[in-house]
Amino acid sequence: MALLETDRITPVARARVLAVAALGPLLTGYAAVAAVMALVTAIASRSHFSTVGVLIAALPGWLAAHQVPLIVQGHELGVLPLLPTLLLVVVVARTAAGAAERVDAVGPRETGHVILAVVAAHAAFGLTIAVVLGGGPVVVDPLAGFYYPALLAGLAAYVGLLRRSGTLDWCAERVDDFAWAGLRAGLLAVAALVAAGSLVVTFGLAMSYGAANTMFAVDGPGSALGMLLLSAGYLPNAVIAGTAFIAGPGFSMGAVSVAPLDFDGGPVPALPLLSALPEQAAAWWLALFLLPAAIGALVGWVLRSVAESPKDRLRSVAVASVVVALSFAVLAGSAGGALGGGPFHPLDLRAALVSFALACWVAVPGGFVAWFAGERPVVEGPVGLIDPEDPEEEEPEDSDEPTDEAVEEVVEEQAEESEEESADDEDVDEEDVDEDTPDENPDTNESTTAAT
Repeated sequence: MALLETDRITPVARARVLAVAALGPLLTGYAAVAAVMALVTAIASRSHFSTVGVLIAALPGWLAAHQVPLIVQGHELGVLPLLPTLLLVVVVARTAAGAAERVDAVGPRETGHVILAVVAAHAAFGLTIAVVLGGGPVVVDPLAGFYYPALLAGLAAYVGLLRRSGTLDWCAERVDDFAWAGLRAGLLAVAALVAAGSLVVTFGLAMSYGAANTMFAVDGPGSALGMLLLSAGYLPNAVIAGTAFIAGPGFSMGAVSVAPLDFDGGPVPALPLLSALPEQAAAWWLALFLLPAAIGALVGWVLRSVAESPKDRLRSVAVASVVVALSFAVLAGSAGGALGGGPFHPLDLRAALVSFALACWVAVPGGFVAWFAGERPVVEGPVGLIDPEDPEEEEPEDSDEPTDEAVEEVVEEQAEESEEESADDEDVDEEDVDEDTPDENPDTNESTTAAT
């Protein structure tokens, strides 16, 4: 609810709200990382718990949650868990939206102040951690420590303030309905593809339950908890890898390549989550292509009624395929990375190929269904034809066919011309008769008179 003019928040109160919005997610994320590390350290066998050590160890953990690449003893670690990152994005977005509501921030300028405060706090904290860690066993590039947290927090805050900033209204005024429908269908396709990847990972874990259970039973409950948390943190990465698998390009981990058409097995790290990887190729993997094809057909079915023209429906399908391509280019690129230069380096999810393949899986079946399952435009008949079932329908004004009134006028004119020609012919006949009749002969008259 908008505040009245007399109830406007004071500048001091506004600054306090912005400070909470900037520092709240930052401190919450750091505290969550420290709590997890403290729990694992306390339970793990042959480990010495130290509060200072846990707080120091949580610093690179906070950077890892913001996808900042870490250099551990000279080896780069770029494959970082996505689950903490997703949680941080949700926290930042909700905090920014709550702060904007408390200060009644509406419009790009006022909401921009909230975003700027969040970005500045995360950038400063990330740069400070990178400088503090310099020279230790874990090193971070200061520039990466500066812009990775700033970019991630800024995007999360912007998403939380989309409606208040007026971005949605601005786009609604400049984007047609076909593009909006394609955008919604594209987001639906992204969610469906992620669900399909989750189904594949779940099936793989179910088929290898024994191997995964064996990996947990090592070095006591502390190590088992660490394995569980590590597997949970990398679960979104595995889901994206599963989506890349059903898309066709698949992924690779060092010399190991996993794809329906290209499989090359080998040893993998002893992580329970990786037990879902197959040991050998199978011919039935080709049936998995039905999943992205069905999702593409679903997009076409959703867009079959957005327009009467098939070409306009194809425009919406094209927008949906672009949304899918961009989304998985970012997701696949974030889920992979360097693995310390060892035998499993790198984890490559083939982001470009996966993005292109999924765009094709959406565009081809979706375009086919949208073209043939939707309404077809009504083809009008030739100009000048009148529907006999519609007595009120009038003929076009530009029709070349004569009307009934014109026909009657022509008939009357022809009748009058015929009557005039008939009258002229009778006059001519009478004149001919008068000319052919002989005059009275005076000699005959005289002879008749004499005889009398």
